[in-house]
Amino acid sequence: MQQAKNFFTIREASQWASAFLKRDVSEANISYLLQYGKVKKHNSESTVLIDVDDLKKYYESYRGWREINYKNRLGDDLNWALSFDHLREKDTTKHVHRLHPYKGKFIPQLVQYFIDNHTDNFKNDIYFKAGDIVLDPFSGSGTTLVQAHEMGMHSIGIDISNFNCMIAEAKLLDYNFTSLDNEIKKIKQLITGYETDSNISAFEDELLACLSDFNNCHFPSPEYKYKIQTKQISEEKYSIEKEKEFLKIYDALVKKHCIELNHASAENFLDKWYIKNIKKEIDFAFEQIKRVEDIKNKKILAVILSRTIRSCRATTHSDLATLKEPQITTYYCWKHKKICKPLFSIKVWFDRYTADTLYRLKTFAKLKTDSYYSVISADSRSIDIFKEVEKRNNEFYKILATQKIRGIFTSPPYVGQIDYHEQHAYAYDLFGFERNDGLEIGPLYKGQGAEARASYVDGIVKVLLNCRRFLTDDFDVFLVANDKYNLYPTIANQANMRIVDRFKRPVLNRTERDKAPYSEIVFHLKDGM
Repeated sequence: MQQAKNFFTIREASQWASAFLKRDVSEANISYLLQYGKVKKHNSESTVLIDVDDLKKYYESYRGWREINYKNRLGDDLNWALSFDHLREKDTTKHVHRLHPYKGKFIPQLVQYFIDNHTDNFKNDIYFKAGDIVLDPFSGSGTTLVQAHEMGMHSIGIDISNFNCMIAEAKLLDYNFTSLDNEIKKIKQLITGYETDSNISAFEDELLACLSDFNNCHFPSPEYKYKIQTKQISEEKYSIEKEKEFLKIYDALVKKHCIELNHASAENFLDKWYIKNIKKEIDFAFEQIKRVEDIKNKKILAVILSRTIRSCRATTHSDLATLKEPQITTYYCWKHKKICKPLFSIKVWFDRYTADTLYRLKTFAKLKTDSYYSVISADSRSIDIFKEVEKRNNEFYKILATQKIRGIFTSPPYVGQIDYHEQHAYAYDLFGFERNDGLEIGPLYKGQGAEARASYVDGIVKVLLNCRRFLTDDFDVFLVANDKYNLYPTIANQANMRIVDRFKRPVLNRTERDKAPYSEIVFHLKDGM
């Protein structure tokens, strides 16, 4: 077939799209459009071709639409530069920032935008410089601390959750990679050789073969996705029909191989959300990790195991972030557009996450500076920051006592949106950490009513009043918040601070089935006296 002039190779399509959009569009971006059925794939012998009219139609329907739609829904005061829509997911989850999933965290570029002393976004306004101390009193998984460390700033992170602090510290520790590599190999070999049910392997092999045949027949990629995109078929109706059809095959295989799907009773989180074989493998892996002598290696191995067991919960791929009901059968996956299955072993995921973790730690190690950091599990409303830092690192304390904390960059919890301990309930059950749910500010279980909002204001105000004791006189505080109840003017006033600027930013790339326009505000506060 002779290539018509209106057909492009992937490379040519990348060059054309870059010129058309006036920004870099990589070949990987074009491949993504093909893979997910956004544009149709044409074949010419061994070459994949793309119709330029199809590509142009896609970009014209999308180009600028999201920004216009967001501003129509959320207001013209939306700062689109803070959407970071030009970045790929691999950029917003760079190095250790994706060491472990965490609901409610902001992307590292947002931190960098406001505290990087090399940025020109503020027209010569520089808020932080290398050597300054940055505080995050709601540090979560440590995004602010990691970025500050990368930019040569000292940092202090405080969080009420013991598990959150373990994640943050694991990102920042200095590792002996020879020692860690050897420890990982040993743990992996032990897990690989551990068998709790001799039927599992044969069952999974047969199940995977049946799934492959079924999905290739009924959900061929990218043709199926393209038909959904162009509304040639109803995804909901078709998926229900095929889900029921494959369920009969699955039930027959479970019966044939005598597979135990879960415990008869669910006394705790691990019993409820894990198939029996996985629960046994988790317990075995944790026993091996507890025997590791090097404390740093033990911590990162625990984080890897936690990340692994989070992915192995008996739920659908779409519901990993917000669990609904245990999923112990095959199901139509809205994320992957095919029939998927629950997991029956942790082995593949543990292998994958050990490799990924090592890569991320080694990548970050090349970017690390000699700045100090301190991760503290405590209540930010009452903590004596100087005293706690002195306990952990006397050299850092000397700097802190001399120059104090330059400012804050944090994202406080939102009113009634997340139970921060419950999102990692599996880890608390396994590791035995003490839970401090009752000390959370604005948790989901308290709701968003008037009483909950008043309690939230009181909590945030107490954090700011306590932390400002340790700040320099001319401090800068940046708070990332979704303030739909307009609470932050009151919070600033009661904390004896004033809001000097607001940056309203769109939040893109939310969950696949929740794409409604959404924004948050970065409040810039200074001393109100």
